[in-house]
Amino acid sequence: MQLSAFLPRREALLLLVFAALTVGLWYWPTGFEDRLPADAVQVKARILDVDNTHVRQYGIVREGEQRVTAEPVSGPFAGQKIVADNILLGKLELDKVFAPGDTALLVLSLRGGKIVSAVAQDHWRLGLQGGLLALFALALVLYAGLTGAKAVLSFLFAALLLWKVLVPLFLRGHDPLFVALGVLGVLMAGIVFLVGGANRRSLAAYLGSLGGVAVTCLLAVATAPGFALPGAVRPFAETLLYTGYAHLDLGRMFLATICLGASGAIMDVAMDVAASQAEVAGHHPEITAGRLCLSGLRVGRVVVGTMATTLLLAYCGGSLALLMVFMAQGVPLTNVATMPHVAAEIANTLVGSFGLVTAAPLTAVAGALLLRRKPAGSAQAPPQARDAS
Repeated sequence: MQLSAFLPRREALLLLVFAALTVGLWYWPTGFEDRLPADAVQVKARILDVDNTHVRQYGIVREGEQRVTAEPVSGPFAGQKIVADNILLGKLELDKVFAPGDTALLVLSLRGGKIVSAVAQDHWRLGLQGGLLALFALALVLYAGLTGAKAVLSFLFAALLLWKVLVPLFLRGHDPLFVALGVLGVLMAGIVFLVGGANRRSLAAYLGSLGGVAVTCLLAVATAPGFALPGAVRPFAETLLYTGYAHLDLGRMFLATICLGASGAIMDVAMDVAASQAEVAGHHPEITAGRLCLSGLRVGRVVVGTMATTLLLAYCGGSLALLMVFMAQGVPLTNVATMPHVAAEIANTLVGSFGLVTAAPLTAVAGALLLRRKPAGSAQAPPQARDAS
């Protein structure tokens, strides 16, 4: 059975194009492929036993070397018992401690086809991650049907676009803001038109999203001198400089992350406003562009009111432990608000919220122009046909 039996030809073509792009991105070389030594392999292994003799504990912190006895579950060394090292650095966020029954990722160093050393790299998490991704995709398809399947495709397309295009371009030293804007333009097109369909409603949402992201980026650049935040405020940003990429502009990268972080909520607002306008126009073909714009503005006010808090909760959730440390130590609120890491999240929330506030009216205007019906007395197509046009 052909895909066109379920979708209009234009939407079926769009779906096939983005499916092809997603597959192409999967095989697209980034130029930063895996750099394991030629004589090293990675295997999944089950932990059989551990030796903590050389592990020293200071309160809740552990240092030293844990020896683990592991058995690969696949590959040429499956069933062979291997003793691997697990170096503990005394950093809770980096260290991992194994116990019998755990599953680990081992890195084996070979010489002449034989194992000369092994390192327990980390816990094996790919099975759980893949299972959750499959369950998420299944839930989307069961709930939303074909729209859910398109949402899954847009999710994969966005993830691959960020990993295969945005990150390599950042590493090559291209201007992060321009790269982020270009990638977001393509990414939002994929998400909005795949999920919403190739119609005027989606076009209105896309135009509103672009406007909201553009405002976010402009405001981020305008307020950057006042915030005076170092680019290294992001986790692992300083580590990036020490691994051969000292030429990167971390300040511009920080501004780009503000645009990226707000883009998802901006798309939600734009699609909510455009979808509501499409429903109004579909049920009231006689409505004027002005009244349709007012309808979009009313919906936008409600959506923006909750979405701004959504950004606050999202960023607060990522910095909750930091806020708890400040409160536990009795740090004054003024000091907390001016600390770089907290100020960075405040900048994310406030600057991103401006993008939300802008995206709603921009979408309302675009929707009013694109979704209004023809005046009475002219030839009118059925609402569904016009919505798909």
